[in-house]
Amino acid sequence: MLEQIVLGIVQGIVEWLPISSEGVLVLIKANFFPIEQGLEKTLREVLFLHLGTFLAALLYFRKDVWQLITLKGDKKVFNFLLITTIISGLLGYVLLKLFINLEENLVLSSKIVTLIIGLLLLITAGLQIRIKKQGYKQIKDLKNNDSFLLGIMQGLAALPGLSRSGLTVSALLLRKFNSQDALKLSFLMSLPIVLAGNIVLNFGSFSFSLELFVGLIFSFVFGLLTINLLLKIAKVFNFGYFVLLFAILVIGSVFV
Repeated sequence: MLEQIVLGIVQGIVEWLPISSEGVLVLIKANFFPIEQGLEKTLREVLFLHLGTFLAALLYFRKDVWQLITLKGDKKVFNFLLITTIISGLLGYVLLKLFINLEENLVLSSKIVTLIIGLLLLITAGLQIRIKKQGYKQIKDLKNNDSFLLGIMQGLAALPGLSRSGLTVSALLLRKFNSQDALKLSFLMSLPIVLAGNIVLNFGSFSFSLELFVGLIFSFVFGLLTINLLLKIAKVFNFGYFVLLFAILVIGSVFV
């Protein structure tokens, strides 16, 4: 029970940060709790805990989600989520199948990619702080090339060590979307892909238990608390300084 509580809390906190939540949870489980069932089942449990943060984002953005479902909201967002989910789902599935036996090389390459992204964000932050201009892109400015790019970035997060939120938020920031919309779009993107991932990889071949349900609850509660906190920080911080903070977190994740 304690194991699932700890893992649920960690999942709720790190899901929205530019750190690979899967990598952190597997690391914690390997060092503090015995992995007797094998790595594959451990990854299935980690994916199940993502349903907690899925529910947190679903509740937090319930109005946006309802508008998308009823097609009363911005069709650009609906098309964006549809395209990104299809691309990232297909790419992520293929990458997992192709590189499942190349874990060491993937970890190395993922750290290099993460470091490059962090350095690019540092440059972006410096430029924005120096220029101090407003008028960054908003959700209404989404284009098809944004959808394709973000679909690829989210799909790459299937590789070990790469953070889904880190990749997607970084890409949106580098595309000059404002910090709040970048976070919001990234969180909305997580909804269909996490649900689809659990349906494809877990349901039908995964045994549920009371302990896993407890972990799900803690993941949901802490996910809801941290998503609200991060969006408030994005609203208060100057855009350039927000990007700087995010860049530091991305680069720091390389050495974790």
